[in-house]
Amino acid sequence: MLDKAYRGQCAAVTVHCTDEEERRKRGLTLFALALGSFCIGTSEFASMGILQLFSAGLGIDIPTATNAIAAYAFGVVIGAPLVTLLAARLNRRTLLLCLMGLFIIGNVLSAVATDLGMFALARFVSGMPQGAYFGAGAVVASYIVGPGHAGKAFALVMTGLTVATIIGSPLATFLGQSVGWRNTYFAVAGVAALAFLALWTWVPRTEALHGGPVVQELASLRKPAVWATMLVAALGVASIFAVYTFIGPFVTDTAALDQAWIPIALALFGVGMTAGNLIGGRLADSHPARGLVMGFGSALIVLAVLAAGGGHVWILMPALFGVGMTMMVAIPTIQVRLTGLAPEAPTLMGAMNLAALNVANAIGAWAGSATIAAGYGLLSAVWAGFGLTLLGLLIFALTLPKAPRLAPA
Repeated sequence: MLDKAYRGQCAAVTVHCTDEEERRKRGLTLFALALGSFCIGTSEFASMGILQLFSAGLGIDIPTATNAIAAYAFGVVIGAPLVTLLAARLNRRTLLLCLMGLFIIGNVLSAVATDLGMFALARFVSGMPQGAYFGAGAVVASYIVGPGHAGKAFALVMTGLTVATIIGSPLATFLGQSVGWRNTYFAVAGVAALAFLALWTWVPRTEALHGGPVVQELASLRKPAVWATMLVAALGVASIFAVYTFIGPFVTDTAALDQAWIPIALALFGVGMTAGNLIGGRLADSHPARGLVMGFGSALIVLAVLAAGGGHVWILMPALFGVGMTMMVAIPTIQVRLTGLAPEAPTLMGAMNLAALNVANAIGAWAGSATIAAGYGLLSAVWAGFGLTLLGLLIFALTLPKAPRLAPA
């Protein structure tokens, strides 16, 4: 009896140790994925934080300099479907490593660019891996966390990007202000090299992460509901970029604060994004439409407050937090909807979600630049974002009754 009880205790300890080891491995895999998205987010958002620096360094005005930000967004938009389809049969682990390698090259080229043309091309190359990275990362994260948690899985991968807006982008902006904007991109490339090593070490080698036929991926693009959802995302989320692109000028010119406040403003925006992402991940799994309606609807209120009173620091700072939080509530819902509409192509749907978000990046930056260049003032960019988000919400309301029933994501 004693011997049998002893063996039972040993078996229980072994199971407990195995469970602990599995949880540790899952945690390290998710950390590696989030570290990669942290690098990507830092590179994308830091470009907006150092907009004034590289525009001065390249001898161009701010509206012209936003073309480099748009080039990054176009890199994502073009790279998301192109790279995903070309690499459809690749194991997702191999794909993630290739994408991180290309991202490192793009940021090194950004650091050594000598004119706007070369800089815009480098930003385009840097953006090409982003959509496919988040698509493949979402598939790996879903494999790690298990079925029925697609929203949570995507939110976990996005956590790295949102944390980049709290830590990475403000630090990169401070670095650019202190030792030059070129060193910002060198630093991003260095951290990305660490992310490459983390992905190499901790993403599991398994046949379960093999890709599928290109035809299977392409079939999802023949569904009108997929394109309607992407249109809603591109328009609705544009306001976050109409605001974030011009945070530096909002702080120094509109609110008349020292440039030392810019990293603080960026961090507040990032804290809001992180909070909204966590809320949105939970809502996406339990209420597939509510997260988007709540996110866009509350964002409209915050955008109106920011546009009306952003010249006052006590309105500007809380409103930046609010815009980041409310918009991020909607984004995991968009991912879950896309995956539910085309469950046979989860990697492509993740990539197309990021492509839509970067169309939003280009639209938001362009709309804000256009209103500012027309002489309506810096805060007119916020009103431009307000109009785009309102249009996205209206399209969602019109298309929702006609959308097919979602498959389990």
